[in-house]
Amino acid sequence: MSKLKGKIDFVLLISATNANPNGDPLNGNRPRENFDGYGEISDVCIKRKIRNRLQDMGQKIFVQSDDRADDGYGSLRERAEGCESLKTEMKQGKKANKERCAQIACQEWMDVRSFGQVFAFKGADVSLGIRGPVSIHQAVSQSPVDIISMQITKSVNSESGKEGKASDTMGTKHRIGFGLYVVKGSVNVQLAEKTGFSQEDADILKAALKTLFENDASSARPEGSMEVCRLYWWQHDEKTPKTPSAKIQRSVKITPMVERPKSFEDYQVELEPVDCVKPEVYNFV
Repeated sequence: MSKLKGKIDFVLLISATNANPNGDPLNGNRPRENFDGYGEISDVCIKRKIRNRLQDMGQKIFVQSDDRADDGYGSLRERAEGCESLKTEMKQGKKANKERCAQIACQEWMDVRSFGQVFAFKGADVSLGIRGPVSIHQAVSQSPVDIISMQITKSVNSESGKEGKASDTMGTKHRIGFGLYVVKGSVNVQLAEKTGFSQEDADILKAALKTLFENDASSARPEGSMEVCRLYWWQHDEKTPKTPSAKIQRSVKITPMVERPKSFEDYQVELEPVDCVKPEVYNFV
């Protein structure tokens, strides 16, 4: 495994068509939006999809979804204790070497050395916090989104033995017509050196971003409704480039060409020149 060559910045453009990209559980699972009507996808949601893709690509993941768990463990505590070297070190309690614990965890699971993780379990004498080098912003749509609600019914008997016709169960599904979202992120070299995040890991992360919605279909996001449109990937030569990440990420200018965009083609996407390395650009539409 080779060391990370330099800091990385990236901008990912994704589209949602007749889908619910990220429901808000505190608002009836309606698609997230801010007070100005622009759609949002939380950074937690994006990291979940990245973890799923890394898992599909054969990487060991610590924070697994229950329905995708592939190692037989039913909780984070069980998974942590399933790593014998980590369990042995943490059993020493207050005498445990936290740096050694962090090193073991980062070597074992790719999402830990990428995003970081807090190891704090009830009854344990040692707690551990790891800062990861990969940071991701919440995604925001480039135009206000129209939320469409649909009333649905289900006419089925939930339990056997009941006479008569099944009572209809009412419900509501929400989706947006179309939204173009921008995901911004970066990889910090100093933190990568601490967690062991390598250049090979960066290449795997890039591949995961390119295929972010593979194996992600659901009732809220039917196959083909979520799409990766374009990826900008800056691999700097320096640990700390003279041009800050905010300016680099702002160099991707997105302008709607119509009043109510309905597709990616309704936007003009331009890359303004900035004083840094040229990005790798991957087009998917």
